[in-house]
Amino acid sequence: MKKLIDAVDDVVLDALRGMAAAHPSLRVDLDQRIIVRADAPRTGKVGLISGGGSGHEPLHGGFVGYGMLDAACPGEVFTSPVPDQILAATTAVSGGAGVVHIVKNYTGDVLNFQMAAELADDEDIEVIPVVIDDDVAVQDSTFTAGRRGTGATVFVEKIAGALAEADGAVADVAAVATEVNERSRSFGVALTACTVPAAGRPTFELGEDEIELGIGIHGEPGRERTKLRTATEIVDFSLSAINDDMPLSGSDVLVMVNGMGGTPLMELYGAYAAADKWLTGHGATVSRRLVGNYVTSLDMAGCMISVCRLTPRLAELWDAPVETPGLRWGR
Repeated sequence: MKKLIDAVDDVVLDALRGMAAAHPSLRVDLDQRIIVRADAPRTGKVGLISGGGSGHEPLHGGFVGYGMLDAACPGEVFTSPVPDQILAATTAVSGGAGVVHIVKNYTGDVLNFQMAAELADDEDIEVIPVVIDDDVAVQDSTFTAGRRGTGATVFVEKIAGALAEADGAVADVAAVATEVNERSRSFGVALTACTVPAAGRPTFELGEDEIELGIGIHGEPGRERTKLRTATEIVDFSLSAINDDMPLSGSDVLVMVNGMGGTPLMELYGAYAAADKWLTGHGATVSRRLVGNYVTSLDMAGCMISVCRLTPRLAELWDAPVETPGLRWGR
């Protein structure tokens, strides 16, 4: 294993130190292990929080800032944050208007965010959870009951964050987050496994000429293991799976071709070209897009395609200004 780290046990803590030094717009609490907007809490503003295991950067800490999240709580690598940590983030951003928790559908995340919400209720903080379950690859997985929460989390955090920034009410922010989740689907493909620093070896075995279709963001098994295919064939398989679950013809869509951490941007743009052609050829209109690393799985090679069927209101919220380490425009 070759990693740019000092010590395996300090990987997450050192990353938080780096975020604190690199981004003065953030307040990083190394003891509580939370990342908070420097201007939080803002009286009367709905707080928007997300979190999960580390190793998926820039998700979630890289999306803390104006127009997106108010705070993020990173767990250890591929490990859920604990309830006290989530509660600390909730308290730190509570401006009296309620807090929305954006929770990816992984069993540990769901349980720990639920416990944190109950603890926040004891402190008279209203919390509304929204669970993200956009992955169409498998119905249940190693770590979930139901679909996994994956790439659409970025869409939800951006769009709900825009409404919260515009002083939307807590019920409305939660409702738009739910709407984005319901209108989004994702499918991921692994070309190689990732290596968790503490383990020091690949999380699963994949032959030189093999790929895993429908992979999760932790290396969970997908739909099938098959021989390596071209980028166009992989995109066709991914978008066909999404289209089977949520027909895209006639829709105005937001598309993300997301790198899993170990794929060059050149290859991601090649995949995007195939995706744009596929969607246009199947009657969809691509009006918004992202290409790059947004929800990674450490150093895994591969990509995930996420699609959201936009409405004019969702498009407007997507276009609203955002200023975070991982996403920035219009400001």
